[in-house]
Amino acid sequence: MRASRLINILTTLQAKGLVTAEALAAENDVSVRTIYRDIDALSLSGVPVYSERGSDGGYRLLDGYRVRLNGLSSAEAEAMFLSGIPGAAADLGLGSLMAGAQKKLTAALPEDLRESARRMQSKFHLDAPTWLAEGEQPVYLQAIADAVWNSKRIRMRYRSWKAEKNRVAEPLGIVIKGGAWYLVARVDDTPRTYRISRVLDLIVTDEHFDWPKTFDLAAYWDDNTRRLERELYPNWAVVRLSGWGLKEVEHMSPPYVRTNLEFIGEPNEQGWRTVRLPVAQERMAVSEMLKLGTEVEVIDPPELRAAMHRAVKSLIARYSEASDLTR
Repeated sequence: MRASRLINILTTLQAKGLVTAEALAAENDVSVRTIYRDIDALSLSGVPVYSERGSDGGYRLLDGYRVRLNGLSSAEAEAMFLSGIPGAAADLGLGSLMAGAQKKLTAALPEDLRESARRMQSKFHLDAPTWLAEGEQPVYLQAIADAVWNSKRIRMRYRSWKAEKNRVAEPLGIVIKGGAWYLVARVDDTPRTYRISRVLDLIVTDEHFDWPKTFDLAAYWDDNTRRLERELYPNWAVVRLSGWGLKEVEHMSPPYVRTNLEFIGEPNEQGWRTVRLPVAQERMAVSEMLKLGTEVEVIDPPELRAAMHRAVKSLIARYSEASDLTR
């Protein structure tokens, strides 16, 4: 752990120049005192790191000092930038390259490999938050990744929620979300999102296309995610939540719901809070509220409260019948 931290401190100083001990401590999730000891260790090992005093002070490397990656190939440099995605490099067929990159990594990339690393970062984006789902291993993942990397058009048969469709697409990037892989591709000059596990047939053509210079994969994904969440939660409800129920809502809900949750008034003597929050269409909203059991009460709108009443009556009737069967 310490060796990894020393390398991270060294590369941070190399990349940013002057850095405070507090910033290094926050980045490495250790105390400032630990950073002081690490800086001493670097100095004793011959690294020319020195301190600058004053309100704008910190640590920096001696001008001109650089640490280089010896023997790192272009392919390994590209694979290295997937190291933060568990299993992603292996799924994309880059597992052995990843192992080689990690062994050779000591500090920073040399100039001639920076462009390769930048391209990898621009075309593969990690969406960190996880959902409760098993990881996928789509049949055509590696072929699509190759098409993304080499800017080749693809022809695919795709199964959407409604029907099967044939598409000619220009693959722009790949996103992994909670173990599921998504292709972002341009169709009819418009970026669209496809779940790779729903690709039924695929042909990677020899036709090259120009990757749009203004396209930002991470920005597109963030915008698309927010739009989808707004579509999934178009309505509003006022509910009362127990302390446990509120924690569950904050834990289970997507960012859009958590961000737009509004408290109304103060908690009562039992710790219950009244909140206003986005909800899905009625059937899905009832399903989500039932997950909270007796820790929630729907106040408004009346239609959702009535739907909850019907659902609870149905459950009571069903479990009453079950208890009769055990007598």
